[in-house]
Amino acid sequence: MNKNGIRLRFILTDFAAAALAWVAFYFWRRHVLHNMGDGVFFELDMTAIEIGAFWTLLYTFFGFYKEVLRQSRTKELLSMLKINGIGLIIIILIILNDALFVSRDIREYENLYRNIVTYFLIHFIIGASFKLGIMTWSKNLIRMHKVWYNTLLIGSGLKAAEIFEEIEKYNSHLGLRFSGFVDTGESPDAEDESGSIGSYNKSGGSAEALLKPIIANMPAAEKTQWLGNYNNLENIIKEQRIEQAIIAIEHNETDKLEAILNYAEGYGVRMSVMPEMYQILLGSVKVSHILGTPLIEIKTDLLPAWAMHTKRAMDIFVAVCVLGFGAVFYLIIALLTRLSSPGPIFYMQERIGIGGKPFKIIKFRSMYINAEKQGPRLSSQFDPRITPWGRIMRKTRLDEFPQFWNVLVGDMSLVGPRPERQYFIDQIVKVAPHYKHLNRVRPGITSLGQVKFGYAENVDQMVRRLKYDILYIENMSLGMDLKIIAYTILTMLKGSGK
Repeated sequence: MNKNGIRLRFILTDFAAAALAWVAFYFWRRHVLHNMGDGVFFELDMTAIEIGAFWTLLYTFFGFYKEVLRQSRTKELLSMLKINGIGLIIIILIILNDALFVSRDIREYENLYRNIVTYFLIHFIIGASFKLGIMTWSKNLIRMHKVWYNTLLIGSGLKAAEIFEEIEKYNSHLGLRFSGFVDTGESPDAEDESGSIGSYNKSGGSAEALLKPIIANMPAAEKTQWLGNYNNLENIIKEQRIEQAIIAIEHNETDKLEAILNYAEGYGVRMSVMPEMYQILLGSVKVSHILGTPLIEIKTDLLPAWAMHTKRAMDIFVAVCVLGFGAVFYLIIALLTRLSSPGPIFYMQERIGIGGKPFKIIKFRSMYINAEKQGPRLSSQFDPRITPWGRIMRKTRLDEFPQFWNVLVGDMSLVGPRPERQYFIDQIVKVAPHYKHLNRVRPGITSLGQVKFGYAENVDQMVRRLKYDILYIENMSLGMDLKIIAYTILTMLKGSGK
């Protein structure tokens, strides 16, 4: 069954539960509390739809529908209880003046408190019942193997064999179906006639000898096959449409972990690592289900869902304001750019954005035309290709202002690593493979690297600036974004940009 279809059912279920709870609350007021005036049933129909939409949007804002099949029922109900409290406060603030909680004829405080408690209980009971129902249904789909996550096992030793057997026998509720096995040995051999794994690994001899007896007992359609060596991980992930990967490398293979994570970066694969005993004792290992296999989950969500939505909303709001209210300002810069030298006002160039997807970045032209007729080349502080007016724009960052359009359409954010061309990325990853981590977020008009380092004039400087961008990604917060924006504005006012 399609996962997007399941997610839609969760959304519709929450909408229906919220609307039904609102209707039930009105009937309770009318027939039990007797504190409702007449003539409200037409408004009741409209209000139920609006309330249903409100709660659905609120749950979306807090990330309820991001991983509906991986949710724990207990944690979900506890989260609902917290979010319901927040939503109730918002509803009270919005509609208290319309007297929907207090009688239209008698606005008594005792009615207000009684109505608030009544609505909260009705909404939570109905919402929790619907939520448990839809979650139980989705769990049954997983147990019946009607829905699953394409999973990759990375490793070639005893750990790989152990976790393979444990998940297949005792963790069917997780919905992990192994699409294949990726070898971490030095010299992988070709697949043998049985379709099992035949590769050498330093930690325990032949992976075939470890996994073949286990695979032989599986249904033919679900046999896990050797897919290749971890050096070819990117192609394997794309070809097999991998959604989850479990890294089960031996203790003497830990030097390969960084390479594995770099290969998988940017493909939206959920990564988990088989832990060592000392990591379990230190409390590094978390399980999302009481019966789940203990794994270390590699952090993929850089911000909570509500913070990500707030960041995007802030991007859109600022972009609309700058593009709308700054029209005259844009016209002045455009005129000066046109008068400064022959050529177009705007300069568009392909850059690499989130998920490694290319997009066209737009800037005010700061160089003479045909500046790269001899091939791609980074600019320098005294670059003769830069026009006099372009030099002023670069120092004050005015050339970046058209990128608010890129922000509005979703290619970029206000704050994020500066986007680069594929030509230079190919050179950077040879020296710093972890550059691919920048693809986890939208590139930005400004960045911590831009503030701390400025424009890079060569690949070596790009690599040095990279540490600031990685530092930003691993410590992302709305507060940090605001600080970087403030420093950028200060740089513009001082004209101290590089």
